Amino acid sequence: MKTRITELFGIEYPIFQGGMAWVAESTLAAAVSNAGGLGIIAGGSAPGEVIREQIRRCKTLTDKPFGVNIMLMSPNADDLAKIVVEEGVPVVTTGAGNPGKYMEAWKAAGVKVVPVVPSVALAKRMERAGADAVIAEGMESGGHIGQITTICLLPQVVDAVSIPVIGAGGIADGRGLAAAMMLGAEGVQCGTVFLATPECQIHENYKEMVLKAKDTDSAVTGGICVGGAPCRQVKNKYTRRVIEAERAGKPFAEIEELTIGSLRRAVQTGDKDNGSFMCGQIGGMVNEIRPCKEVIETMFAQADELLHNKYKSLY
Repeated sequence: MKTRITELFGIEYPIFQGGMAWVAESTLAAAVSNAGGLGIIAGGSAPGEVIREQIRRCKTLTDKPFGVNIMLMSPNADDLAKIVVEEGVPVVTTGAGNPGKYMEAWKAAGVKVVPVVPSVALAKRMERAGADAVIAEGMESGGHIGQITTICLLPQVVDAVSIPVIGAGGIADGRGLAAAMMLGAEGVQCGTVFLATPECQIHENYKEMVLKAKDTDSAVTGGICVGGAPCRQVKNKYTRRVIEAERAGKPFAEIEELTIGSLRRAVQTGDKDNGSFMCGQIGGMVNEIRPCKEVIETMFAQADELLHNKYKSLY
């Protein structure tokens, strides 16, 4: 499946792996890139030298393109912006802010910039700032989310900008991929489906939570308290505590205290009661552990069948 995304980023399949903090490290990124997609190392709030080490390790695991995700609201954003240039990272995806102040340096170094956007307005702003493509991410996604569903956001972003658009949120198989392409996307970004791969280095309890999740098993925290950032994860005792505190009108600082370290507890120690197991609404469709290569190849084979064969009789 060739699109402007495959041409622009030098990849076989137009699929990005999501930049999931604490999850998306060099092993997973390299596996996705080796499978023909674009693997992403998540910067999160990790120290710059930790990410530099992950970048260098990824280069030993793959000779294919990969990227780094930078959360612009993180205190380490300035350091990471410099490190991706110094280490020759070919692609940067960004979230939670405007990468405008880094754009000149990145462009001078030949870095391709792909912001994640939750709205048409931000997509337009990113195109004006010089973004090479945008990722239109719907609220079905795991982790931090916006307020618009993928099926509504994606075609509106496609209509609003001339640069390529990548669809994200609620995509785990070829049907979701085909739907995104029909809505105008030239590629997709997936996160939750890559949690259930042997190459993903999260705790086995995390993988179990994803595999057992049903369609109604995700909860959004941070959507009620003033100043909060909505975040989708698997329901557990942690999400109930946070939501109860929000509904009780607890001070933001008190609620934030409940969230500190919660993702790390999920990823590293598999604490089912106190961890934030970030997972999209598509979790109910992720039912087995499969290698990244199988995930990608199966997804695109199914989408190809749907787009080119199944509905021929309709035209």
